[in-house]
Amino acid sequence: MTQAKYTKNRGSGVPQRALIGKGTWMDKVAYQVIEREKKLGRNLDLVRVESGLGASGIPHIGNLSDTIRAYGIQMALEVQGVESEHVAYIDDMDGLRKVPQGLPQGINLEQYIAHPVSRIPDPFGCHRNYGDHMGALLRDGMDRVGIKYSYQSASENYKRGIFVPYMRTILSRSEEIGKKIKEITGQEKYEEALPYFPICKNCGRVYTTQAMSFERSTDSIHYRCVGTTLRGKFSEGCGYEGDTKLTSGEGKLSWKVEFATRWAALDIRYEAYGKELTTSVKVNDWVSDLILGFPHPYHIKYELFLDKAGKKFSKSEGALLTPQTWFRYANGSSLVLLMFKRIVGTRAISIDDIPKYMDELDWLEDVYFGRINVEPKEKAQRLKGLYEYVTFMNPVSRQPHIPYRLLADLARLAPENKSVEYVVRRLNATGYNVSESSPVIKERVQLARNWGIDTLGGHETEGKTSPVLTEKTRAAIAELATRIQSASGADEIQSLIFEEAKLNGIQPSEFFRDLYRILLSQERGPKLGPYIYDVGVARVAKKLLSAVSE
Repeated sequence: MTQAKYTKNRGSGVPQRALIGKGTWMDKVAYQVIEREKKLGRNLDLVRVESGLGASGIPHIGNLSDTIRAYGIQMALEVQGVESEHVAYIDDMDGLRKVPQGLPQGINLEQYIAHPVSRIPDPFGCHRNYGDHMGALLRDGMDRVGIKYSYQSASENYKRGIFVPYMRTILSRSEEIGKKIKEITGQEKYEEALPYFPICKNCGRVYTTQAMSFERSTDSIHYRCVGTTLRGKFSEGCGYEGDTKLTSGEGKLSWKVEFATRWAALDIRYEAYGKELTTSVKVNDWVSDLILGFPHPYHIKYELFLDKAGKKFSKSEGALLTPQTWFRYANGSSLVLLMFKRIVGTRAISIDDIPKYMDELDWLEDVYFGRINVEPKEKAQRLKGLYEYVTFMNPVSRQPHIPYRLLADLARLAPENKSVEYVVRRLNATGYNVSESSPVIKERVQLARNWGIDTLGGHETEGKTSPVLTEKTRAAIAELATRIQSASGADEIQSLIFEEAKLNGIQPSEFFRDLYRILLSQERGPKLGPYIYDVGVARVAKKLLSAVSE
């Protein structure tokens, strides 16, 4: 999606479109943020954008997407002449609602349910606490991608007391807020209790407490530890009753009002949110505007990343693709490309998609440096702009470009300590001209080797004998080798394989098995249409014809 202004071409009267910024969806958002700020009459000396981070479980790429995209908006604001800062905010005062899956065997956090994650000992033994450990994993992902950010933690901010003036206002008007929460969400509990959770002095839990009253003159909150239901399971309260002070940092606001508080305290002008938070954001917008007197940030709503089974990535359920897993197979720029291509719509993603993004990154680089011509001119401008953002405004030429699947196919068969030498020799034997000393080749071979071995199997498959083929199968493979050379893309190649099997009376599963044996020396592997298209139809056709002529 692009944002365009219309200008008149002198003498013609015909409107001409001029791209705003670099012509990406990020430029459109940045433009709208700036225009809104102007209408509000607010100072544009520094426009802060925020990304919210959770610390309750192992971070996945959906968590990292918030920070990457927020940084994209920061860059787009700066492209349009507005200084910006990206605040990466981690909610490490959040209570642990469920023991997440995916933790090492022997680690049991059941006893810490409802405790703030910043108060739970680090079960891995390498950080100050559990929340700090999970936050470090997120920071590692951000650092490896190259994002610039100001890191803020809820626990530190509550301790520092920067929220206190805003909390006083919210708790003093809690009756009004409780009615609005019920109106927007149907939730009635904040008509009876304050939107604040003290940390129980007796049992150390946060969500089991119920704040009953607030005395503004002393900043005191009276509460009871009554218990709560988290993820469908009731946690019994310890029964403690007592008081705490807002200035102690021993408690946190409900999500229904906490976003608004940090927006006002940190002067946040933009923040995206996932659709599962729609009602919470609606309440917070109202609180920010009408209770705190701070115009809420400009928002965009995004869809979630899903796994290939159509389930959302979940820290608690263990269904996730972590940034660290992605970096085992691909560089950081490919992950940024995944986030920057678009923001609307859900996307199913897995490590099977990594070759596509690595190859598309190379293609964008070729477009940017003029090695590939794209028409019309406006489309080329948008693609070049996207590449600039993906490289964080530092576009570089990192040739040579070798299809990722071809590298994976060669590298997984290579001797363990001579993978680069082996791959370069095989590439040059088929017409490439690459050097073992190329840092790009060294990096790509290792990444592709990791992917190839983990998804297709290792070098022990090399040397397997060719499959025994019937005459009918030989004829079908020979015909397929001819037909794929005129195919227009991966989908057509995939269809041709099924069609050729049907025309020759061969079970598709058997036909695919024989093709995998010829091309990969094993009985299964990646989807063949994209694989053949990426490796090169001419090379694959030559290999198929050689196999059936033996």
